[in-house]
Amino acid sequence: MKGLLQRVRQARVDVGGETIGSIDQGLLVLIGVEQMDTEASADKLLQKLLNYRVFSDTDGKMNLSLKDIGGGLLLVSQFTLAADTKSGLRPGFSKAAPPALGLELFEYLVAQAKSAHATVATGRFGADMQVHLINDGPVTLLLEC
Repeated sequence: MKGLLQRVRQARVDVGGETIGSIDQGLLVLIGVEQMDTEASADKLLQKLLNYRVFSDTDGKMNLSLKDIGGGLLLVSQFTLAADTKSGLRPGFSKAAPPALGLELFEYLVAQAKSAHATVATGRFGADMQVHLINDGPVTLLLEC
């Protein structure tokens, strides 16, 4: 499972002109599910997301986690993160989870996140989404579990 983590000042997801998820300061995470992923992969990614130290302390060093600052977590499924881009000029998606597994694991991740963290918002699996964000830093990291 992959999570493209972006530290944000605010972020939102719109579908059909309607905002379906939004956060203020926190993390926007684009989630890619691959064929071999399991609930254990999702659990490991969630623990990293909640505890990864990407927010600045009083000395300006990245020593604080999402939990430490009480920030929001916006989870957005993104099938294309599972793309194989090593050869050619068109991405391949043979490593991506089939839609049913992708949905199952994304929903599992969201449920676990909501039980472990106060502010969790989401996009809509499989929808055409417009993602708006103010990247803070910018800080963008790819986490793989």
